[in-house]
Amino acid sequence: MSRLFLHELGTQQRLFWRNREAAFFTFLLPIIFLVLLGSVYGDEEIDGVPGSTYLLAGMIGYGVAATAFAGLAISFVVRRESGVLKRVRGTPMPPAVYIAAVIASTLVVIAIEVVAQILLGRFALDADWPASPASFAAVLLLGTAAFAALGLALTGLVRSSEGSSAVVNAVYLPMTFISGSFFSTRSFPDFLEAVSDVLPLTFLLRLLRTLFIDGETLASHPGWLAALTVWGVAGLAIALRTFRWEPRSA
Repeated sequence: MSRLFLHELGTQQRLFWRNREAAFFTFLLPIIFLVLLGSVYGDEEIDGVPGSTYLLAGMIGYGVAATAFAGLAISFVVRRESGVLKRVRGTPMPPAVYIAAVIASTLVVIAIEVVAQILLGRFALDADWPASPASFAAVLLLGTAAFAALGLALTGLVRSSEGSSAVVNAVYLPMTFISGSFFSTRSFPDFLEAVSDVLPLTFLLRLLRTLFIDGETLASHPGWLAALTVWGVAGLAIALRTFRWEPRSA
C-alpha cells in the first residue's frame, strides 16, 4: 500500500508541475505578491511589526488557501467532469489512497512554496525568520489539512469544470482580503470585522503571525486552534456527503 501511495504521489507531483497555469496561480502568485507588496510596504510598520515580516506571514497563509483550497477544488472538479475520477474509481487503487496522494502532493507544493517565501523574505526584504519554527510548521500542516477538506467540500457545489474557477475564486478571493492576508484588518468597518472574525483563513493567519512574529507556542491560543480544526472537520463532513467521483452529467 505504501509503495502504491508513493508512486501516486510522484505522479501527482509531475501532473502539478506540468500544468503551468496551476503552478503559476497557486505556487508563483503568492511569491509575486510577496515581492510586490514587500517592495512597497516592507519598510513600514504594520500593527507595530516590520511590514516585511507581517506581509511574509500573510502571504504564507494566502499560499495555503490558494493551493490547498482553490487549487485542489478546481483540479478535482476538472478531473471529475473529464471522467478521470471515474476511471480512477474503476482501478484497483483504493480511492482513499488516491485522495491521500493528491493531498500529500499539495502539502509538498506548499512546503516548497513556504521555504521559497521565507528565504526570499529574509534575504530580499529583510524579514525575520520564524520565531517558533516547530509550532509554525505544525500550524501549516493543520491549515493545509483544514483547507484541503474545505476544498473537497466545495467540489460538491460546483456543477461544471467551466464554472469551477469562477465559483472557487468567488469564495476564496474575498476571503483572502477580508481575513487580512495583504494588510491589517484593524481599520475595517464593524460589519467586515464581524465577517472576518469567523473565517477559517483569519484563524490561520492569526496563528501564523503569532507564531512567526512573537514566537508563542500552540498552547497559547487554543481557541484559534479549535476554530480552525472545527472548520476542517466541518469541511470533511460535508465532503464525505457530497463528493462525487462521476461527472455531474452522468
